[in-house]
Amino acid sequence: MFSIYTRLLSFMTGLSLFAVFAVVLVASLSRYLFNMPIQWSEEVAKYAMIYGAMFGMTLCYLNNSHIRFTLLESLTPKVHHRWIYLTHDGIALVSGAILSWSGYLFMMKRGALIATGTGLPMYYFQSAMVVGGATLTLAALIKIVRHFTHPEQGE
Repeated sequence: MFSIYTRLLSFMTGLSLFAVFAVVLVASLSRYLFNMPIQWSEEVAKYAMIYGAMFGMTLCYLNNSHIRFTLLESLTPKVHHRWIYLTHDGIALVSGAILSWSGYLFMMKRGALIATGTGLPMYYFQSAMVVGGATLTLAALIKIVRHFTHPEQGE
């Protein structure tokens, strides 16, 4: 489950970054070579970048490559590290749930607005917060389960 989820997040992050690259490239070529700017390009690139950040955040968390403070970890004996990691994962679980819920409320309140560049409802783009929170919550659940099923791996 862990490797499948990691691969899926890697793919989605890469797909988001490719979308940013492709949209900016096509928009630049269209604007400077053909003198025909694409109205929706900046908006789509911006929201693809936000989706990529959400997927990338979860991927970094799963792979322990995110920025973190390890002062408490370095001051305590190794015996207590498991509880520190479980606390970190519990905080990530709650944070992901809060992000997802607040994103949902924001999307329900302002999602019916129409994006000026694309003409699409904003909830397509605002759902990035819901998706990011849900992926973080699932990642935290996976890591918490792994603490009990694979305790030798630590964090």
